[in-house]
Amino acid sequence: MYSVETFDLTRKFKDVTAVNKINIKIEQGEIFGLLGPNGAGKTTLISMLCTLLQPTDGTAKVNGFDIITEKDKVRKSIGIVFQDPSLDNRLTAMENLQLHAGLYGVPKNERQKRINEVLELVSLTDKANVLVKNYSGGMKRRLEIARGLIHFPKILFLDEPTLGLDPQTREHIWDYIKTLAQHENITIIITTHYMEEADALCDRVAIIDNGEIKILDSPKKLKDKLKGDTIVLETKVDQKTLSKLKSVKSVKSIKQTDGKLYVNISNAEKNAVKILSIVKNVKSLSIRKPTLGDVFIHYTGKEFRDETNNGNPNKRFLVNRI
Repeated sequence: MYSVETFDLTRKFKDVTAVNKINIKIEQGEIFGLLGPNGAGKTTLISMLCTLLQPTDGTAKVNGFDIITEKDKVRKSIGIVFQDPSLDNRLTAMENLQLHAGLYGVPKNERQKRINEVLELVSLTDKANVLVKNYSGGMKRRLEIARGLIHFPKILFLDEPTLGLDPQTREHIWDYIKTLAQHENITIIITTHYMEEADALCDRVAIIDNGEIKILDSPKKLKDKLKGDTIVLETKVDQKTLSKLKSVKSVKSIKQTDGKLYVNISNAEKNAVKILSIVKNVKSLSIRKPTLGDVFIHYTGKEFRDETNNGNPNKRFLVNRI
């Protein structure tokens, strides 16, 4: 039995189709990622899987339970960490977990043991009696993960688990997610717009855009599908130069943005000279292997990336492909 299986799962909001006939199968015990930009349909999809949103059409099974006809059974078997904070800041970590354990029916004789287990798992044992309002952003996220695990769920949904966190804290959260996947032996489903997060954490990744799954595979296999390298040139070129580049047999795709030219090409070390003979006024050049960002471009025709802007690491850009 799959942890999650969807059948033409669809959700429309008036004239907008947020999720369009999605069919996926998620194996038990895997870390599965939904990677896409803001508005791609990630949160809408998991909201249906968690029974928070009714599908317009189609259905899904979560832990073998139908999300339409067996909502209560679905809810009892899953844990959720929402994108927006949902802790009670006026309570301590211990009190938050005690409240949640009671709401989910964890037997009284097991509650304290379980609370201690999840606090240790996220390294918050020494902060158990501190008011949550005094926690850092990373500590709150770890506590939310602990709370999502309190009732022994078979699946844990993490909606943008590191959104708004600094890079160092984000990597620490990744470590906790990997640890709990091994320790708890559960399926973890993550939505994210961070390429490096999907690459570092997920056994398989589904790239989602405009409510549709464009491609699904392991991060390594997704990158291998491009079968080439990426040459990054700091320069600007006109349409005539672009046309010449497109005529080069080894060139697979080209994009230009923010003063840089990205050329996906086979055997870059051998063919870089040919590119430089066409492109002039190059300030710098680098060669790298394909990233999940390159995969996204290849299958959607748009660039999807994050950049820091005035201290905000969550500013997102979508740039049309050339």
